[in-house]
Amino acid sequence: MIYDKLIKKEATLAVVGLGYVGLPIALEFARKVKVLGFDINAERVEMMKNNEDPSQELDSSAFDGCDIEFSADPEDLKKANFFVIAVPTPINENNLPDLRPVLSASKTVGNALKKGDYVVYESTVYPGCTEEDCVPVLEELSGLKMTDDFMVGYSPERINPGDKVNTIRTIVKVAAGCCDESLEDIAKTYELVVDAGVHRASSIKVAEASKIIENTQRDVNIALINELSIIFDKVGDINTYEVLEAAGTKWNFLKFSPGLVGGHCIGVDPYYLVHKAKKHGYHAKVINSGRYVNDSMGFYVGKQTVKKILSERKNIQDSRVLVMGATFKENVSDIRNTKVINVIRELESFSVNVDVIDPWASSEDFMEEYGIGIKAEADENAYDAIIVAVNHKEYIGWQAADFKKYFNDDKGVFVDLKGIYRNMKEEFNYWSL
Repeated sequence: MIYDKLIKKEATLAVVGLGYVGLPIALEFARKVKVLGFDINAERVEMMKNNEDPSQELDSSAFDGCDIEFSADPEDLKKANFFVIAVPTPINENNLPDLRPVLSASKTVGNALKKGDYVVYESTVYPGCTEEDCVPVLEELSGLKMTDDFMVGYSPERINPGDKVNTIRTIVKVAAGCCDESLEDIAKTYELVVDAGVHRASSIKVAEASKIIENTQRDVNIALINELSIIFDKVGDINTYEVLEAAGTKWNFLKFSPGLVGGHCIGVDPYYLVHKAKKHGYHAKVINSGRYVNDSMGFYVGKQTVKKILSERKNIQDSRVLVMGATFKENVSDIRNTKVINVIRELESFSVNVDVIDPWASSEDFMEEYGIGIKAEADENAYDAIIVAVNHKEYIGWQAADFKKYFNDDKGVFVDLKGIYRNMKEEFNYWSL
């Protein structure tokens, strides 16, 4: 069994893709078995060789005591016997699945695949993708056949960026294999690093579906609350967060909050399911509606901010707005698919001058991705409006005086997207979702 060879260090486990998902699980495995960490980005690999996490999720101590070799050379993968593929599965400009990263990783692994090897996918995909899209690539490049010559499994990642409580070890892992033997080997291998246990799914498709509905369910629920927020704003004098507090006193109320839904999971995964449904002749009405609502929230926030500035009888083209927070969620450095950019673009469409600050995001990366730089510090006495778009921990303790020093007069518009400064409503021209 491959499991026995791994724990005896007679076989090597390779993790392909060392991002916010791949690196943590590679390091956890490296405390139990021999690991090869592979990434196509040589610069990132050099950082990891120096015990530095490019995603800034782990500190240097996470690398201590790990039996791991980092490489950007595909030839090194030929030393491995158990492959974990953890690469991104994004969408393109038309909101269609972009399988290029996972298919490219499949080609790389296919070229290194040998008889008796295992390949386990962690990337979020639509049901059927592993067996219908990825396995043929493995078979073509290796000249081998699944089940007869090598085994394939699926174990969806469940890492929550920035979450130090719910980690690899504390979250139940779902695992599936192409046969009963492979399922048991894969599950036992993951049990080495997952204290919470492994749920053995009946098939790879079931495991794929279980992952994609996690984020689709959250997306639809958040869309409902976002739509309610818009309705409450039109009705007037109803704060959504106060409504949620009141409703949340009932034991079976589901506690979701309004906000910008970005990132590479909740804002992306539902489109994979929609795509698969469409291929089978079904138009996913609820999921599509939820996506429409959530994708439009950034533009909605921008428009509402402009309306608030105009209500103070200010010339919008002379106005300056400070956006606090640029990442897709709090306390992470990841700017991929951040919906804060939609707020900024909407403001710019009205010729508003926008400054962005963020203690976590890289100005260089933001400029490369979106053509906008991030200021090291905000200008004092400069802004007509402030939007707290991301509730980073650095902003949580701010008082009214901390914000007031950045406004250019006492008619400042304060937009509090996450409702964490509701106690300051009387201090500003306040608005929140």
